[in-house]
Amino acid sequence: MTMTKRKLGNSGIEVPPLMLGGNVFGWTIDEAQSFKVLDGFLDGGFNFIDTADIYSRWAPGNRGGESETILGNWMKSRGNRARLTLATKCGIEMGPGKKGLSRKYLFEAAEASLNRLQTDYIDLYQSHTEDLETPLEETLGAYADLIRAGKVRAIGASNFSAPRLEAAIETSARLSLPRYESLQPNYKLYDRAGYEDALEPVCRKHGLGVIPYYSLASGFLTGKYRSEADTSKSPRGAGVAKKYLNERGFRILKALDEVAAAHHATPASVALAWLIARPGITAPIASATTTDQLQDLLKAVELKLDAAAMDKLNRASG
Repeated sequence: MTMTKRKLGNSGIEVPPLMLGGNVFGWTIDEAQSFKVLDGFLDGGFNFIDTADIYSRWAPGNRGGESETILGNWMKSRGNRARLTLATKCGIEMGPGKKGLSRKYLFEAAEASLNRLQTDYIDLYQSHTEDLETPLEETLGAYADLIRAGKVRAIGASNFSAPRLEAAIETSARLSLPRYESLQPNYKLYDRAGYEDALEPVCRKHGLGVIPYYSLASGFLTGKYRSEADTSKSPRGAGVAKKYLNERGFRILKALDEVAAAHHATPASVALAWLIARPGITAPIASATTTDQLQDLLKAVELKLDAAAMDKLNRASG
């Protein structure tokens, strides 16, 4: 597959317009199945992968780091680290005293992630959430040292408010420190206002890369969940039922179905293609638990939605 790569802010890193989410590795799929999905992703011509140290601490029996460990084992077994653009995140609590973006903890978290990933460097190291107790100068200074040490290539932010993101960028410029080159927001057809109203102007103003998570609304935008009965299909089902099974959700699904039928595609491909076509979006993040699901995701990159399709989706989700 030939595709136009996109720049990740001013980092010099170029990436394909789709990112594979690693939150399912070690949670809803085991290592062997994770390897199959990862192999299929790389074989499809893609190489941009996202994970976090916290994945998947919430699952019974897990401690966090499961996803990074699986990714590390896969890269070691395949010898393919140099082919990948690898992103991970830190800052959410991993245990007593293990959270935040202080200098001390950033160094500790980075080393732990590098060990689990079995690599010498992280391409995109992201602050997983704001830490209002730590000065931005301290956090960005620590990142500067990690970059100087060759352990990190670029940094990004996730779940930041617009004022905090703007303040971080101003601090970087004022003190000549590395800046956040990307934002990872919760943005998709169902959830638009939070990003479009406040965060998008900041990202566009500063030329930040944008890599939205929950791009498929935990599977809802694939059409997998259309009734309460469907929600028993997945560990995510209860949350899907509570948030998306409503009049607006069904209106969006109807539009996805209609556009998918017209373009001989699936709702999942259409939902991702809508994001890929949005101004300023670098690469939506999507997860797959099977190679069949993965193919739906990869096809989104080739799917070109016309103005009528974009308008239908915009009106349904507005």
